[in-house]
Amino acid sequence: MTNNKTALITGATSGIGRATAHEFAKHGIKLILCGRRQERLDTIQSALSKQTDVITLNFDVRDKTEVFKAIESLPLSFKHIDILINNAGNAHGLEPIQEGNLDDWDAMMDINVKGLLYVSKAVIPQMTERQSGHIINIGSSAGREVYPKGNVYCASKHAVAAITDGMRIDLNPYDIKVSSINPGLVETEFSQVRFKGDAIADNVYKGYKALQPEDIADIIYFAITRPKHVNIADLLVFPSAQANSVTVKKNL
Repeated sequence: MTNNKTALITGATSGIGRATAHEFAKHGIKLILCGRRQERLDTIQSALSKQTDVITLNFDVRDKTEVFKAIESLPLSFKHIDILINNAGNAHGLEPIQEGNLDDWDAMMDINVKGLLYVSKAVIPQMTERQSGHIINIGSSAGREVYPKGNVYCASKHAVAAITDGMRIDLNPYDIKVSSINPGLVETEFSQVRFKGDAIADNVYKGYKALQPEDIADIIYFAITRPKHVNIADLLVFPSAQANSVTVKKNL
C-alpha cells in the first residue's frame, strides 16, 4: 500500500521529477515537491491537489542552509517522509576536458553530488529513527561508462553510483531500501540546459524514440511498490534504439 505514504521529490518542476509527481499522485501518495521555480511548483501543486495532499518547497539543492531550513519548515503532517526521490540534476556543456568551463564543472558537482548529499542528510535521520524508508537516487548511464566530452558530468554520476552503494551499506541495519535508477537518453529539458539553449539541443532526440519521463516515473513507482523483502538495488534503462552511451540507431 502506498496511499498513506509521503514522498519528497527534488527537481519536481520538470522532466522525470514532474512525471514522478503525477504518477505518485494517481496512487494517493502525499507529495513534497521541491524545486527552484516557484511558479512551476504552484502549477503542479494546483493540478495534483485534486488527487492527493501536496506541499511545495522552493530552494536550490546547492545551498545547504536553504536545504535544511526548507525541510525543517515542513508542517507536522508532512514531516514523516517515507520515500525520498533524489532527482535534481543537470549537465552543463559538452567539451573536452582541456576546454571545460569551470562554472559548468562547479554546477554539475554542486547539484548532482553535493545537492543530493545535502537533501539526503536532511531527510535520512527521521528514516533511521523509524527504521523504515526508501531512497531512490536518479543516476544515469553516464555513471556506468565515460563517453567522449562527458568527463565531469560522467564523474558526477559515477559519484552518485558510489554514494548510492555506500548508502545501501550504511542504512542496511535500519531496514531502509536504497535504489539507483539509471536512464539513458530521456527526452526532457536536459539537453536544452546542457547546450545552453543552442539549436544543437534539438537534434539530440531526432531520428529515434527516446525514453519519456513517464517511462522512468513508471519504473520508480514499480520500485517503491515491491514487497518489503524486495529491493530494486540498481537498474539501467535505455530506449530500444540505444545500446550504450555512444551507440544510438537513428533513422534520419
